[in-house]
Amino acid sequence: MAFQAQNVSVTLPVSQAVDHVKRVLFNPFDLAKWFTIGFCAWLAYLGQQGFRGNFGGGGRGGDGRVQDWVRRAHEFVLSNLYWIVPVAIGLAVFLLALWVLIMWLSSRGKFMFLHCVVRNVAEVVAPWHRFAREGLTLFWFRLIVALIQLVILVPLAVSIGVLIWRMVQRHEASAGGITVAIALGGLLLLVCIVGLIIAKLTNDFIVPILFLRGGSCMDAWLVLRELLSANPGGFVLYFLFQILLSLAITACVVALVLVTCCIAGCLLALPFLGTVLFLPVLMFQRAYSIFYLRQYGTEFDVFAATPGPA
Repeated sequence: MAFQAQNVSVTLPVSQAVDHVKRVLFNPFDLAKWFTIGFCAWLAYLGQQGFRGNFGGGGRGGDGRVQDWVRRAHEFVLSNLYWIVPVAIGLAVFLLALWVLIMWLSSRGKFMFLHCVVRNVAEVVAPWHRFAREGLTLFWFRLIVALIQLVILVPLAVSIGVLIWRMVQRHEASAGGITVAIALGGLLLLVCIVGLIIAKLTNDFIVPILFLRGGSCMDAWLVLRELLSANPGGFVLYFLFQILLSLAITACVVALVLVTCCIAGCLLALPFLGTVLFLPVLMFQRAYSIFYLRQYGTEFDVFAATPGPA
């Protein structure tokens, strides 16, 4: 089945999404409704917040101190392996279990948030139960993709780190080592970009398709693959426009933080409250993708069609 569409616009869904956000959140304004939908959004984006780190550098004068610290740390670890190993294993198992739990909750939350956006309702229990199967198949797909990425990225990152560390220890950078490090870094970047594209397609289109049709995540990907094959230009333009939208949203958020003397930034950084305050933007992004998707036919219109089986 071909899903080729003509005159698909990336700008029209902007006004449609803005109007929908106004209708759901501000017409009329209901604080309880806002917080309930905000909770579903918080679940949907659970574990997807970014992390920031500061990295400092030093000159050659610090090499001795760094090497002495590494030597002391190495000696400490070797002399305390009897408790470090079990603690490290326990911590790794705990973090892995927490990561899996967060991914499972967010997979279910994506359908809960979409349900609230599409139906203009503030519900938690009903969509939690209604989309249990769809949330589970989404969870397994995301978990498998994430594990594949880890299997590829970890060896690449370790190899780059070992190459750089050896060059630092020798106080010289060989042309061959730099070339290999750059090549591995380019491959690592490519894998990350592919992962981001898969995640974007999954969130923007696979979730709505599962919402409509039910079934497995792979069935939804088969439908999306046909849609992408029939309309490659439209989706390339969609991704480019998404970059522009992200830049515009980032600029607005930065301006707000500066105007409020970083007060807004501190509030947005809070785990749950930040999501609630950021809800209009999250709802706009969610609404934009489904308004764009419905241009490809009534079978992709989540507003008009009945959601997947209960």
